[in-house]
Amino acid sequence: MSAKSKLVKTVVFDAAPALVWSFLTDKDKLGQWYHPGEADLAEGQAYALGRPTEDGSRGPTIWGRVLEWDAPRRLVTTFCIPPFGDKETTVTWELEEMAGGTRLTLTHEGIAEAAGDAALPLAMALDDGWDKHLAGLRASVAA
Repeated sequence: MSAKSKLVKTVVFDAAPALVWSFLTDKDKLGQWYHPGEADLAEGQAYALGRPTEDGSRGPTIWGRVLEWDAPRRLVTTFCIPPFGDKETTVTWELEEMAGGTRLTLTHEGIAEAAGDAALPLAMALDDGWDKHLAGLRASVAA
């Protein structure tokens, strides 16, 4: 995939990798900082995350499949959102022990390929969204 369509974020936590992992895969913990899930993420399974809409209905905001599962070190999922149509991007979560805590690196790839002419505005929106969500993750893990 093109480096031009890749976002990379790194966050450090004062928590063990297993705890951070639980916030990436447990449906209830995902809802604290990201979007609630219909079920816990599981190896080889599809997932759907979303919040209720103003009319009370609930459709997925983000959906995809779990491609790799190496708990608590590496999680790779496809990442689909309505603006991508039927195209998938990939999100890789890598957790490394670091000085008694955890360094989490998120890599989101394939945005330009999925978004076409809307690649730059979508990449900017995703970049901002990941910053906000990762700040929420840090706060949730610390609580």
